[in-house]
Amino acid sequence: MNRRPWQTPGMLLILMSVAMPVAFSTWNALLNNFVVERAGFTGVEIGILQSLREVPGFLAFTTVFVLLILKEQTFAVIALALLGIGVALAGIFPTPLALYCTTVLMSIGFHYFEVLKQSLALQWFRKEETPQALGKLISVGAITSLVVYAVLWCLLELFSIDYVWIFMIGGGACCGLAIFMWLAFPNFAVEHEQTTKLVLRKRYWLYYALKFLSGARRQIFIVFAAFLMVEKFGYSASQVALLFLVNYAFNWLFAEKIGGLIGRIGERRALTFEYVGLIIVFTAYAFVENPYFGAALYVIDHMFYALAIAMNTYFQKIASPEDIASSAGVSFTINHIAAVVVPAALGLVWIISPSVVFIIGAGIAVCSLLLSQNIPFRPGPGNEVIWGQVRAAEDPEIA
Repeated sequence: MNRRPWQTPGMLLILMSVAMPVAFSTWNALLNNFVVERAGFTGVEIGILQSLREVPGFLAFTTVFVLLILKEQTFAVIALALLGIGVALAGIFPTPLALYCTTVLMSIGFHYFEVLKQSLALQWFRKEETPQALGKLISVGAITSLVVYAVLWCLLELFSIDYVWIFMIGGGACCGLAIFMWLAFPNFAVEHEQTTKLVLRKRYWLYYALKFLSGARRQIFIVFAAFLMVEKFGYSASQVALLFLVNYAFNWLFAEKIGGLIGRIGERRALTFEYVGLIIVFTAYAFVENPYFGAALYVIDHMFYALAIAMNTYFQKIASPEDIASSAGVSFTINHIAAVVVPAALGLVWIISPSVVFIIGAGIAVCSLLLSQNIPFRPGPGNEVIWGQVRAAEDPEIA
């Protein structure tokens, strides 16, 4: 089959990086206002919803079993379609049970897609180009989100379009792009045949630990930082969309540069900078009283997102090439062990004291900072950690 110049793995990943935020950014921007205004949610219900949203992420290890039937590329496109369907249906029934159901459907597509996108990128990109390439994909997703939030602001503020139609537009566009990718791109080969069984290796223990803490910490930001803007400071849906607009403008401008910086300074220094910054930001969240300062913290917090590339490039450097697909699913499951529990548990804490929620987030960032100091300056197979090294003979597959 003769391919056109644009029919490349890189272009497919770029289109995937466009399709996902078209749906997810729509859902994310509208969710807090929609559930408060139409379904009467409090911190308890939003915590339950967000915990349910993370259950498919907890089950991400099952990706490897689906790959016995489907190719990774095909599975990724199907996952995008499920994401779009879940978002399109989100606004139709504004009741807690219906919102829980559409959230789970959307989340199944979202989490499987994120696992597969990470796996395909680490397989299709060379190690020396991966940090900047992943940064570019984040930039593409950011500019897409930028456009989505600008459109949302116009639809809400200028045209007063109902939530139901906006959810359907965002989800439908994602489904349309998934169909295009299905029809327009051939199946691309990968250099190393992937293990099609569950693999858990002792020598990856530091990567697993960082992923676990990342899952807990990110949930506090995703769930409660955004909810703070609405519940405490009374931000409207259009103001939240405008805030997200600023966030993604920074990612668009700087994510690829940050990826290149990680390639130059290494994963240990990059993660150290991220975690120190997050300790400061979460501590500030706990005591913020000014809505403008709260918005500034939200933007700063989001800026640290691109530095998480360092965790994936660290894993790419230490992993056996055939383990990437299986380990991507395992790491997402580990990432979501805490994520399943944290929103619901801290939703109860939120009722008593929102400040305590963010102090807990700062404590998790401290733990991440301490663990990141165990990353070697030149990680690789046999040099995964500074302390706690596991010899190959002691590192069997656990299936």
